[in-house]
Amino acid sequence: MEDPVPSHTLLLVDDKADVLAALRRMLRPDGYKILTALGGAAGLDILEKQPVDVILSEQRMQHMSGVEFLSQARNLQPHCVRMVLTGYLEIQSIAKTVNEGAIYKILTKPWDDEQLRAALREAFAYKQLADDNRRLAGELSQAMLLANQRLQALLEEKQHQLQRDEKILNVLHEVIQLLPLPLLGVDDSGMIAAINEAAQRAFGREDTLFLGQQISTLLPPEWLRAMEAKKEETNGMAFTAPDARSYRLFCRALGQHSAASGKLFIFLPDKT
Repeated sequence: MEDPVPSHTLLLVDDKADVLAALRRMLRPDGYKILTALGGAAGLDILEKQPVDVILSEQRMQHMSGVEFLSQARNLQPHCVRMVLTGYLEIQSIAKTVNEGAIYKILTKPWDDEQLRAALREAFAYKQLADDNRRLAGELSQAMLLANQRLQALLEEKQHQLQRDEKILNVLHEVIQLLPLPLLGVDDSGMIAAINEAAQRAFGREDTLFLGQQISTLLPPEWLRAMEAKKEETNGMAFTAPDARSYRLFCRALGQHSAASGKLFIFLPDKT
């Protein structure tokens, strides 16, 4: 996006046509778009119709003083830079207006041409900087709004995904519970982390088989040592559970198709 071309619209307000003409002649070489108004009422009429960057107003005018005019100009165009041209003795009388922000700078009469032109250049630079700051603040606000919207959409998507995953896990848990084969899930430390209903029935009471129990309390030590050594003869080993039924015990490592780790113990009824 290209930066906007700086605007240079200057409004001169005075109730003396010869003063306006003198100022226009002096400032013409500076390349400003110069608007003139004979008095405050005419100046307000211009401000209602078109944007202005900098206002230079005479303080002593009939019907409406420069301070009164600039105060109303602030309401019409709050971002324009407002300056007043006044006699030295009047400066103290308008200091309150300066402090309230209605006037950017006070210029004294009789004016020095170069000082006045320098003050106007400074005023336009100040206006351009303020416009850039507002534009950048607006762009930043818009960017933050879009980022927040994207983040909210991402969070909602993640929430929906978590809800779907939770449903899948609940279904999987229900399937495992309903399987007629005793199953035990064991983590890498040998702690039992999952028990289905068939395994609970096979091992009898809850104090015989429970979550957090070490698998070593259920299986013979030599079988566990063979399992750790990954000997094939451990699969299909005969096992008699506390319910007096005979099973063939098989062990499968977890993590081949997922990020899970540990082992799954499967007890198949021994029909021999």
